[in-house]
Amino acid sequence: MISAINQLMKQWRYFLTAIMFFTRIPIQFKHFDEADLNKSTRFFPLVGILVGAAGALVFWLSNMLLPLEISVLMSMAATILLTGAFHEDGLADAVDGLGGGWSREQVLTIMVDSRIGSYGAIGLILVFLGKYQSLSYQLAALVPVTIIAGHALSRLCAVLVMFTQSYVKAEGKSKPLATQLNVTELIIATFFGLLPLAFLEMKFLAALLPVVIVWLWFSAKIKARIGGYTGDCLGAMQQLTEVTFYIGLLASGALFL
Repeated sequence: MISAINQLMKQWRYFLTAIMFFTRIPIQFKHFDEADLNKSTRFFPLVGILVGAAGALVFWLSNMLLPLEISVLMSMAATILLTGAFHEDGLADAVDGLGGGWSREQVLTIMVDSRIGSYGAIGLILVFLGKYQSLSYQLAALVPVTIIAGHALSRLCAVLVMFTQSYVKAEGKSKPLATQLNVTELIIATFFGLLPLAFLEMKFLAALLPVVIVWLWFSAKIKARIGGYTGDCLGAMQQLTEVTFYIGLLASGALFL
């Protein structure tokens, strides 16, 4: 019994560590252990559920008084504020590096540069517009669960990159997360990543197909260009698969009317 309680307390600590690392929610530990960051990866999709739920709540409250499009915009702003644009920053850096660098070293050097380039700016604009437009065309009743599912699933996609590839930098903000996940940790992440999909109609599960295609494409791209992943690549994967999921929902809804 004591052993089970201790294990639950450890899992709770790992979850709080994930919240601390992936959001701006203030979490403090008396004795912080950096090794817990690696263990917290299993709860990355659960943090996605939390972030998505915040965005869904803002949408629901806003939609009581405001048009759907404005409510979508406010929900997007809420999730960006909650995460500190953590993944959006990764997307911009990754797109700049992959778009502007020729060699592996050039790509990694550009990714480290804090300044945003033309490739990164264009990438952000397209992804933001893709999210805004695809969510704005959804039925208002479907938007909250769509947001939650998109945030959870896209973070699972980032975890899958960590499971299948190696971290390629000697140091960086994601270095403590870079230890290879074991199967048990992957199962936990997969459970939380797919859980919100249970609240969607079966026809909408067709949206997983374009997500898989984008995951395979971007995974192959970073493997070929830099030999693995960086923290920026994980952020880019999260953003790309999130917007792909939203667009895929629209397509599956039209396909199976």
